[in-house]
Amino acid sequence: MVSNHFLSRIKRRYNVKKAGFSGTLDPFAQGVLIIAFGQFTKLFRFLKKAPKTYRATLWLGATSPTLDIEKVEHVEQMMAFHPDSVAFVLQSMVGEKTYLPPKYSAKKIDGQRAYDLARADKAFELKAITSTIYDCHLVHYIHPFLTFEMTISEGGYVRSMGALIAEKLGFPGALSALERLNEGDFVYDNEKELNPLDYLDLPLNAYLSDPSDILLGRKLVRENFEKNEEGIYQIIIADMLSVVEISANGVEYLLNSLSLKA
Repeated sequence: MVSNHFLSRIKRRYNVKKAGFSGTLDPFAQGVLIIAFGQFTKLFRFLKKAPKTYRATLWLGATSPTLDIEKVEHVEQMMAFHPDSVAFVLQSMVGEKTYLPPKYSAKKIDGQRAYDLARADKAFELKAITSTIYDCHLVHYIHPFLTFEMTISEGGYVRSMGALIAEKLGFPGALSALERLNEGDFVYDNEKELNPLDYLDLPLNAYLSDPSDILLGRKLVRENFEKNEEGIYQIIIADMLSVVEISANGVEYLLNSLSLKA
């Protein structure tokens, strides 16, 4: 099911009205999905959710404009590859890669999703993006299906990586399966409830002046913080979480007074 459908089921299951998720899964994919209720959706951009690890199965010889099994148009037959050749190609994927995202993706073009434009057969161009591949290794290979695991920076497209792997082997290819094993520190654990403070990718700081300055959203000065080097920090006062950015231009609130008891 698509991520939005799953979110609707979760909202009904836990009887909550407001919820959101971080990191959409492709409709044919499965795996880890970070979900937050209520005001905690504001924390998504501060979480330890990168890099991400996926297990993917690449169908060698399959041609699909979606780069997955949604629209397979043709299947080309070829001899099986030697496992050492496959392992070498996978290892060559490690490092920075600049490539085009899939046309069937959630990227926005002038306010419209790329997949909507693609399904309407409208012409458009996507800008190249750069991702870092930290690891890519073979899980198993039963021709023509090649299963690999890849750890990639946030925002990367494993469907595009699968197409690049197939291209290096000299043939087209499309993913027949995709599972997200983790998003940074997040792994699946039977819908376990998590303490958001354990997953914030921010150093803790202390405010040395009147705490009501932060609770009431007053203007702050960097000299009143225990750590006043430039950076983004979490501040906890009376079960309230704030996120501030200290820069050469002063102190700016990125998140103010989120109740940790909500």
